[in-house]
Amino acid sequence: MEITEILFYVLSALTVLSALLMVFSKSAVHSILFLIITFFCISGHYILLNAQFLAIVNIIVYAGAIMVLFLFVVMLMNLNHEKKSFGTPAKLLAATLVCALFIALTVGIMFGQKEATTQAVQLYEGEIGLINNLGQLLYSEYVLPFELSSILFISAMIGAVILSKKDEELEG
Repeated sequence: MEITEILFYVLSALTVLSALLMVFSKSAVHSILFLIITFFCISGHYILLNAQFLAIVNIIVYAGAIMVLFLFVVMLMNLNHEKKSFGTPAKLLAATLVCALFIALTVGIMFGQKEATTQAVQLYEGEIGLINNLGQLLYSEYVLPFELSSILFISAMIGAVILSKKDEELEG
């Protein structure tokens, strides 16, 4: 057995274990810390696949910026001290409609991009982790999913801030 196989199995076991601990942890802060470990293990998989740029971006963007944002939101919402409602039925209806829209867009993108994905993999086979090829694919074939993910991140931040505010602050 080669060293890459051993690293793959160790990283896979750590990824699954930390993901399970994240889901079943009772503390929100502990869940976020286990998610950070999961992101680091996934970055290890990227390195094994010779995609060093994706590994570094995964560490910087997800394990760094997004996790800091999650910790900020958890501290802002103060989940451990008081129980909050999700607000008025109008907020729930708006959130449900936005969620349904994103699910529909995601399903549409997944079924609409089948042939583009196979073409892209055949075009760049062997060099899929290179930055130049990744940038060309990201801003040509996958520009719509890329922009939709940025809109999803912004709407999640806005939703977290709205959920953290008390109903009296919003009305008056």
